[in-house]
Amino acid sequence: MTVDVPNPVKAVVFDVGNVLYHWDPRFLYERLIDDDQALAAFLRDVVTQEWHFQHDAGRPFAETSAELIARYPEHEALIAAWGPRFNESIGGPVLGMAGIVAELDAAGVPLYAITNFSGEFWPPFRATAPELFDRFRDVVVSGDEKLVKPDPAIYALALRRFGLAKGEAVFVDDNLANVAAADAAGLRAVHFWDAAAFRAELVRLGLLPE
Repeated sequence: MTVDVPNPVKAVVFDVGNVLYHWDPRFLYERLIDDDQALAAFLRDVVTQEWHFQHDAGRPFAETSAELIARYPEHEALIAAWGPRFNESIGGPVLGMAGIVAELDAAGVPLYAITNFSGEFWPPFRATAPELFDRFRDVVVSGDEKLVKPDPAIYALALRRFGLAKGEAVFVDDNLANVAAADAAGLRAVHFWDAAAFRAELVRLGLLPE
């Protein structure tokens, strides 16, 4: 009788937003809108998560901003700020995660990422943290591929690009839908809570020492 033996985990695949770095449009717009009620309304009705998701899916900011300004001409300046000031929507590093990346890299564990991120906005952001991202062997950026998590196709693409078989990588993401889809695609998916809990999982998998 043949017994299927799971592939040993040999690589780690990270999400970026709210796993490695905090991200929230509020970080930018609270600098530009003083009134709390006006800020909440602007984020709820104008620069929405659904609107921004188009950038992650590959639409250029020039198109999405023109459409949004046509709908909300009174907010033209605020909408136009999104592109050139996108990095201001990214907060500081998530506590403890840079240390885990460095520890894995020092241990020789291959590191990769799959991120829902605009292809336009990714290079300027990556350039702010070469000491972190230079440790990654490859990053699949949704806006470049025009595939977004949790579409199964982006995980299949990533496994091919990274040269990994199903079961050979642990994937960490803060979004439960992305975690479920990654798990179904053959990544050993972990829902991110905090660095301590994630490191404990890496220890359990034999990738880091206790």
